[in-house]
Amino acid sequence: MLTWLTPYRVKLELHGEELGDFIDGVGYELLVSERFVESFRAEGLTGLEGFHPVEVVRVRRMTKKKREPLTVPSYFVVWPCFGRAAVDLVLNRVRVSSPPTCTECRATGIDATHGFVLEPGTWAGEDIFRPRGMQGRVVVSARFKHFVERHALTNMQLTPTEEFVRDPSNLGPAPLPTA
Repeated sequence: MLTWLTPYRVKLELHGEELGDFIDGVGYELLVSERFVESFRAEGLTGLEGFHPVEVVRVRRMTKKKREPLTVPSYFVVWPCFGRAAVDLVLNRVRVSSPPTCTECRATGIDATHGFVLEPGTWAGEDIFRPRGMQGRVVVSARFKHFVERHALTNMQLTPTEEFVRDPSNLGPAPLPTA
């Protein structure tokens, strides 16, 4: 993937009533509102890099209803860090097309995920990060979850890792490891 370089300009699509505090990007980038940034910094949370201002060039409403004028918050582009935390290769409920060939990144072709856990002792305490072996996913700490709830931040769906399911081909969960 290419790195997004300045100037940071976006066209947004609005599918609801108002723009949220969090917008998932196309690559590894995320857009977060100024309210999110101020609260994140005030609470001393960790794991995000960047915090560059973004110019919102256009907002396209995806519904036809007449509405009040839209207030567009200030947004910043951030990147969740690639953490040292690693997905546990034994306890995962992940179906893979081939085992990982690199013990560092643990990258593999993931066909289906029915929950995953981190290998004990690999997480360094970041509040938001991308784990090794599941680089396309963003994982957050319990502290981050409470931060989102406390500040009523919008447009985020947090799912416990053991309940996370992505199975586009309906393969079902991987078999449980045998003792």
